[in-house]
Amino acid sequence: MKNSKLLTAVGNEDLSFKNRVFMAPMTRGRSKDQVANELTATYYAQRASAGLIFSEGTQISPQAIGWANTPGIYAPAQIAGWKKVTQAVHEAGGLIFAQLWHTGRASHPDFHGGKLPVAPSAVPFHSQAFTPEGVKPSVTPRELTIDEIKATIADYEKAAQAAKEAGFDGVEVHGANGYLPAQFLEDGPNKRTDDYGGTIEKRARFLLEATDAAIKVFGPARVSVRLSPRIPYNDMGDSNLEQTYMFAVEALEKKKIGILHFMESATLPEGLKPLAPEARKRFSGLLVLNVGYDQKSAEQALQTGLADAITFGTLFISNPDLPQRFGLDAPLATSDTSTYYSGSEEGYIDYPPLA
Repeated sequence: MKNSKLLTAVGNEDLSFKNRVFMAPMTRGRSKDQVANELTATYYAQRASAGLIFSEGTQISPQAIGWANTPGIYAPAQIAGWKKVTQAVHEAGGLIFAQLWHTGRASHPDFHGGKLPVAPSAVPFHSQAFTPEGVKPSVTPRELTIDEIKATIADYEKAAQAAKEAGFDGVEVHGANGYLPAQFLEDGPNKRTDDYGGTIEKRARFLLEATDAAIKVFGPARVSVRLSPRIPYNDMGDSNLEQTYMFAVEALEKKKIGILHFMESATLPEGLKPLAPEARKRFSGLLVLNVGYDQKSAEQALQTGLADAITFGTLFISNPDLPQRFGLDAPLATSDTSTYYSGSEEGYIDYPPLA
């Protein structure tokens, strides 16, 4: 594409990204022992032409696990596994952030020796958990105590430190898709009446403290936070989404984080107000948008100043050299959805680059 802004560099005080075609975090189910492996390293290195790679969700503790065959970053073997990945990505000229993940109530007793998953509140909800024995219905979680909340925030800091030791260039706090920080933020799943519930300020506290934990290790410029206000995945809901999420954006702006990773469909249903423009007004760092963008809509978002970069998910699965294809207006390969979580090389590292 001629005069493509997607293929221009962008950066902040700490980092320079060679293009604005970022790779979105995607669960791929290839870590059977919860350790990133040689297959993982090959997969990410193949996609190192992205301006920035966000790793798949990476559990910060055993309590955080909620999806089968996904990696963690709290044990020595896991750090060693991720070192192979970051080294491969760096050797291929790329940058990679670790996405720090706690699934909260979006887990299942199968992951916790029969014990209930944790949440801000013991609220029944309708969703599914991807367990080692297959998909199972969600259960009503148990409420975290204040001491457990503080221990979980400490787990975020330990995980960020582990990510630094593993060679990651930064970290992203996964505050989207109905996982633990979002469960605290939205008043649907959060019914607490203490310092972590009730007012917006109190509901946002967990997300902001997790962000502070990451900043303590990496500094603000190398921290990203991912939010998804209009995605009800994992049975989420809030009585005033715009007010809640714009408060969170303004609070993150005050912390001077480097990246706000904002999930909102490029094509919203008619009559639904987009929140990305509101986030743009309030956030001065790099605003990265995600969900449903193609080359044309991504270019438009950049040219109008709505975004500084775009993350692509499924397009990167089947097009490891996506920035090059965009630059050449080359055909894009279609991914095989049946192999997304298959656990094998097929549909993972066997998509060829352009001839």
